[in-house]
Amino acid sequence: MTCESGQIPSWSKRVSGAGPIHLVTFVTWNRAPIFGDYRAARAASRIIHSHKTWRRAQCLAWILMPDHLHVLIRLDDVELSKVLARARSRMTRALRAQGRTFPLWQRAFQDRVLARDADARAVARFVVANAVRAGLVSHVGLYPYWNAVWMNERGTTQHRLVPHDTRRIDSGAGRPLGPT
Repeated sequence: MTCESGQIPSWSKRVSGAGPIHLVTFVTWNRAPIFGDYRAARAASRIIHSHKTWRRAQCLAWILMPDHLHVLIRLDDVELSKVLARARSRMTRALRAQGRTFPLWQRAFQDRVLARDADARAVARFVVANAVRAGLVSHVGLYPYWNAVWMNERGTTQHRLVPHDTRRIDSGAGRPLGPT
């Protein structure tokens, strides 16, 4: 699967059965840049990274942007709405502990289910390159609020999920995801 800069990968069919992979986007209340504050971003990142947040699901990749969150998750035998409610609730409680009093998330969220033949790694590349496309950093490695299961213990990527080129993010098909 290839993804050109600024385009969301297209998925043609919904997955049925065990283990569907969902790309979910949550948007902050009134698109406020809440996670532009490093304290809020760090608190939310700890929750997103925690296995307790994704019980009966696996978080494959995520990126926390100033006003939204993208998460690529594989569901086990559980409803998507229950997994997302738990994740949003845990982040809201963490930020309330920091003194936040108004709503954190908009009620609705965007959900796309990958087609059976979709390459989850290509979608993960697209997701984590969001900070580069938004102009927040020149290289994914410079943005602190993301992770993917393809990362190894040393903080480098396996299977070239994200190359070390500061000008572009390779889609895996020889085409850049970001500006060249």
